[in-house]
Amino acid sequence: MHRRGKALANTQPQVLMTRILFASVALLLLSVPAGAQATAPQHATPGVPPQQQPAPPQQDTRTRIVSRTELVIVPVTVKDSRGDLVAGLEQDEFRVYEDGVEQKIILFDSNPFPLSAVVLIDNNLTTKQAEQVQRSLVSISAGFGPSDEAAVMTYEEYQDVVSDFSNNNDDLFTKLKRLELGSRSTAMVADPTTAGPVINGQSLPSAQGVPIHGSARPANNTALDDAIFAAGQMLKSRGRDRRKIIFLVSDSSNSRHNEHTYAETLRSLLAADISVYSISVSHTIPGKSLLQHGLGQADKYAFETGGDTFYASKEDDLDRLYSSVTEEARNQYTLTFSPHGADKTKDYHSIEVRVKRPDLNVSAREGYYQSSLGVAH
Repeated sequence: MHRRGKALANTQPQVLMTRILFASVALLLLSVPAGAQATAPQHATPGVPPQQQPAPPQQDTRTRIVSRTELVIVPVTVKDSRGDLVAGLEQDEFRVYEDGVEQKIILFDSNPFPLSAVVLIDNNLTTKQAEQVQRSLVSISAGFGPSDEAAVMTYEEYQDVVSDFSNNNDDLFTKLKRLELGSRSTAMVADPTTAGPVINGQSLPSAQGVPIHGSARPANNTALDDAIFAAGQMLKSRGRDRRKIIFLVSDSSNSRHNEHTYAETLRSLLAADISVYSISVSHTIPGKSLLQHGLGQADKYAFETGGDTFYASKEDDLDRLYSSVTEEARNQYTLTFSPHGADKTKDYHSIEVRVKRPDLNVSAREGYYQSSLGVAH
């Protein structure tokens, strides 16, 4: 089935996009009968008898009403209780809601899409994490087929584009094999509850002679929001006949000093139909971490954009999860609807997708921006 998916990826998305173009073409309505035409004023030609004057041009006064249909495209992932992808669902098994108002699904597709992916790799991991990711990097290329294209970017405080988009899998393998990841430096971070006075950035001993305490914990300068924003900018110009994803490998840490906010970054992703698929290498227990801290920043991006989060507790997990990301992203259902019945004075609109079959888990992006419809991307 996987081989069939790769073969179909070349043709089926083009068929769907052709149907979408036809569905969104302008509607031309003639509101006045064809015979109701007005005659333009006559302009006599000097020296020519009236009976030989040319017939006046006819002016078409028929009213033309043009209405552009705006379409929202929603990729949907469906899994069973074991976390396996569910195939074979039909259009009538899905229901889609915008701001709580049910919408009519006008186009439906269940065929695999080719991928446009930015492989975004955290270059500020702990030494152990960096070593494990380093050894597994070449396995990422195995998840991409000949119809896919991938770029590679690393990030910490700033981003570094390792390679631009290419559908040459051998080239991607070589780039990943040669990529050398760094590891997080450990800095002495002062404890403000025990630290002494500071003047011009210099710590001074306290009056009691108490030494200044600190902890050897990593200094966090990993700008995750900025990195995801930059990856989205690379992807936004790729065609809508491709599934656009950010393939994130990180420990989900994030600096407080990003140039782009979470809200700004998320908006840019939703406007360009980009999903985030996160592989976490933090070695924490997902359930325990969620209860203690809530969703991490990478998890939030995945949830809001209709992507997914995977957790790798050891190196062997990474090799397996890399192919899971591309398989899941490629094999989604695609629902298309034309919004109606919602408040058009609002720019952001929520999306909810349900399936009638019980005990299935559905993932789709949480919303879209009205202002992004019709924008070329």
